[in-house]
Amino acid sequence: MKVLLIVPGSGDSFYCGNCFRDNLYAQALRNAGHDVSVMPLYLPLTGEFGESNNTPLFFPATSYYIAQKLFKNGSMPRFFEKILSSKIALRLASSMSGTTSAKGMESMTLSMINGDDKNFAKQVEKIIHWIENHEKPDIIHLSTSMLIGIAKAIKKRMDIAIVCSLQDEEIWLDSLEKNDANKAWNAINENVKYVDKFMASSEFYKKESFKKNPEIKDIEIVEPGVNIEKYASSNYPKNPTIGFYYRINYENGLDILAQAFVNLKKENSIPNLKLKIGGGYTRENKKFVNDIRRILQPYMNDVIWSEHYSLNEHTLFYKEISLICAPLRFNEAFGLYLAEAFAAGRPAVVPDTGSFSEIVGEAGVLYSPNDSENLTNALRKILTNSALYEQCKEQTLQISREKYNDRIVAEKLEKIYRIL
Repeated sequence: MKVLLIVPGSGDSFYCGNCFRDNLYAQALRNAGHDVSVMPLYLPLTGEFGESNNTPLFFPATSYYIAQKLFKNGSMPRFFEKILSSKIALRLASSMSGTTSAKGMESMTLSMINGDDKNFAKQVEKIIHWIENHEKPDIIHLSTSMLIGIAKAIKKRMDIAIVCSLQDEEIWLDSLEKNDANKAWNAINENVKYVDKFMASSEFYKKESFKKNPEIKDIEIVEPGVNIEKYASSNYPKNPTIGFYYRINYENGLDILAQAFVNLKKENSIPNLKLKIGGGYTRENKKFVNDIRRILQPYMNDVIWSEHYSLNEHTLFYKEISLICAPLRFNEAFGLYLAEAFAAGRPAVVPDTGSFSEIVGEAGVLYSPNDSENLTNALRKILTNSALYEQCKEQTLQISREKYNDRIVAEKLEKIYRIL
């Protein structure tokens, strides 16, 4: 089967769960024998993502952003567009990417959802032209409903089945001004008719999606999964080590974990306790990172901090921790780091919010409310009780084999695609 996966590029300075999920979909389908093309939007794909990429970049972030800002009623000069779409400009944009706020990007966001303005039409025509001049795909899979304007444009010109993933759109859209946020959600609902099947990554987010998008009549559940062999490790660190692996920002709650770690070090109930931090951050997070360093200062000798996100260190991270901890301040659709940690046999300690109870089950410890005191108690509970830790560890490996692995993901995707 020939599949075209259309995904937004996000740069390479931090761990983006949705970006990694898209790449895992592509890898899983290729391993199952399917022909998969990954089409990046906004920013180039990098690392192993880029190596497997076989289409040009469309909707380049630099030129499209300026076009929406300055040339909504006219055409951008070609020489200007060429400069803005150059590798140098895109490399600079990649280094600055990663904002979780849509402030300043309202026009660009609404354009991609509505799919009806002049600048959008110019860019989407390039996508359609590329598809027409290559072997027609059996399926086009959009990474997010925030690209639904592309589905609208393609469906009006071509008879190709379109699938659309749903995951954490509200983090971006609800950061818009209320009026623009309402416009965005209304436009998504107006355009759901151009998508043949929607997918959510958890039962939790399926229910949330129905609330936000009442025009969607049916949603399939396809939980992300990883290549178990890449993460598998029977060697655990000599010293108990808490791991945090996500983008380092306020929303992802590293400050809550940092304070809990300091609490545990002060009481010394877990001898030789370590904290390993990875996942990277962007310029807008530097003040937050400095705040974390101040909290951890008394015990920095027991903190292992990977300053920069690296794909090469991705799987290795999980082999060097005892458990994964993610004190998120928002309700996440699916934490891919949980599937990765489970493949390595590492339990989770997370707040009882969003999809966490659904995903973790007995493979870790849930706590509530999400504050440093309750997290301290949860970490102490699992790290001072070897029987509980072993029980959770066995559950992680079982869940990984039975649910969150790439073979099962490929089977579910293939079933959906073939029906369409």
